[in-house]
Amino acid sequence: EITWLPHRAEFAPWSVPVPKAPAWANVVHINTWLPPRFVPRHLPVLATVHSCVHDPAYGPYKGRLQALYHRLWIRHIEATHLHRADQVVAVSHYTAQVTEQVFGCADIGVILNGVDCRRFFPLERQRPQRPFRLLYVGNWSMRKGVELLAPILCRLGEGFVLHHTADRADSQQFQMPPNAVNLGRISGDELVAAYQEADALLFPTRLEGLPLTALEAMACGTPVIAARVSSLPEVIEHGTSGLLCDTHSVDAFVTACRWLRDHPQQWRAMREQARARVLQRFSLEAMVGRYVEVYDRLLKLR
Repeated sequence: EITWLPHRAEFAPWSVPVPKAPAWANVVHINTWLPPRFVPRHLPVLATVHSCVHDPAYGPYKGRLQALYHRLWIRHIEATHLHRADQVVAVSHYTAQVTEQVFGCADIGVILNGVDCRRFFPLERQRPQRPFRLLYVGNWSMRKGVELLAPILCRLGEGFVLHHTADRADSQQFQMPPNAVNLGRISGDELVAAYQEADALLFPTRLEGLPLTALEAMACGTPVIAARVSSLPEVIEHGTSGLLCDTHSVDAFVTACRWLRDHPQQWRAMREQARARVLQRFSLEAMVGRYVEVYDRLLKLR
């Protein structure tokens, strides 16, 4: 059973009634941002860390109010769970390591994020499109490196086009060149089609817990061109399932995009390897199996 809470439960938990756990329940699975008042005290607890917002690398991308909220509210909540939960897992080795350093704890396990490889699948393609089609999926925050998109596209010129999604109003703050196509806010099926039709995912993000966007693209056979930062090297094998670039370097991303376009044989190989890597390490079945193993261990605590 999934118990859904209104969004205000995160920042005003006292305004939301505490739901009663079903009588048949014997394990509770939470994320580490859940206020402790909602956690049943009589059940073993598994807590998942999706991203460590207290990572020093996150600091430059926070506003003042957001930084205060994380430090004065979220950090206390997470510290409570990290020290009381029967088992804590993180979605990547990077997230586990940073969380242990920040909170001074140990023994955080790792269960890698997984994606549905039946929903996200590749189409048969022999050559990249002309112009070479890049795709950006995500919000338009500085943490995602979106201010690099326009300079990269300007340098690449007419032989490349970038299709990108949009969020609320943030994307409108950036002036994009003519070889950018705004897809707007798209549905789930449209997202799958965008991955399948793209020649590469352009992903200049600076910090990720473990990015589902990259995994979904790879499951669709789309190589990822990303920054060599945080958890990205856990996802992308440089030169095999994608290309990793120096963070902040427009030159590096431009060079990677041109190389992938100019080497169609390697591009086809990367498509196959990207899909194979997700099937091997990041499938939904693998993730669920790991969680079931943890549930089984927690049942023995009752």
